[in-house]
Amino acid sequence: MSQVNSKIKVAVLYGGRSGEHEVSLQSAASVVKYLDSNKFEVVPIGIDKEGQWHLNDLKQMTCDASLKALPLTTKGSALLPSPGDVAKQAHGSEPLPREYKLFDVVFPVMHGTFCEDGTLQGLLELADAPYVGSAVLASAIAMDKDIAKRLIAAAGIKIVPFSTIKIGAWNNNPAEFTQWIGQEFGFPVFVKPANTGSSVGVQKVKRAEELFAAITEAFLYDTKILIEKALTVREIELSVLENSNYGKPALVSVAGEVIPKHEFYSYEAKYLDANGAQLVIPASISAEKMQEAQTLAAQIFDLLECEGMARIDFFMEKETGELYFNEANTIPGFTNISMYPKLWE
Repeated sequence: MSQVNSKIKVAVLYGGRSGEHEVSLQSAASVVKYLDSNKFEVVPIGIDKEGQWHLNDLKQMTCDASLKALPLTTKGSALLPSPGDVAKQAHGSEPLPREYKLFDVVFPVMHGTFCEDGTLQGLLELADAPYVGSAVLASAIAMDKDIAKRLIAAAGIKIVPFSTIKIGAWNNNPAEFTQWIGQEFGFPVFVKPANTGSSVGVQKVKRAEELFAAITEAFLYDTKILIEKALTVREIELSVLENSNYGKPALVSVAGEVIPKHEFYSYEAKYLDANGAQLVIPASISAEKMQEAQTLAAQIFDLLECEGMARIDFFMEKETGELYFNEANTIPGFTNISMYPKLWE
């Protein structure tokens, strides 16, 4: 077998219909640059904002250190999301020769809804296509901040006090909800869409008169939102990797701290402002607190049925040092400023 054919064909799937489309292009560029070319043959497949799949030509892309976002070319015929065989099944019941297969495995380097929430994973399961990362259940649970927090709280792990509002209930009586939020949580509070990542649609609300606009905007991204009490916290993150020795405990990185230069670690601070945040690795916490965070991260990885990889994020209350689960990211960012690779590095 030739050198090319002996390599594992990895379909790097990127783009997508979510609000994190541009982040995915950046993550994919990093993945393509750093996949070992001696072991892997990259097959870039881009999904545009309308949901069309496009087979792109890696030879036409300049994957050097200057490439910050993987191009998504929409010229030519679009792909259908199929199992990956590009030749017609002319062999009857015989397996298709490997050289005719478009890929061996899919690496979905995609974030947000329709990408990270189990929908893509379900499609790949249906197509019998092997893929990297968590399966349908863990992907769906981790994306829904409400459900994930409830499961983690049921296991006895601390979460920040929160409540949810669905768009139908809000539309029926917004004034009642606005009054209730002030009484229940006071201010400031965070308003978050339940199913977005990268802080898309998240706002910190300091006064009652700002609440209506923040909630209205959050509902542009989701039909369910979270209202979360704003504590005085530090943002602590850990990378988790499934053990290559199947059944053994997951591997957990050191904890890192994100120190935002903005009001909080917003989308702008993450991706638009080159100096939006300082990443401190390892975090300046005690050895005991580091061990606690690592133990909790591994526990949460298992509780949510994660596979492959995940980034587990915590809030650490400044006054008490208490750790609160914030969220789990089953396809964490792989950009040049993303915490997941930096923590392992």
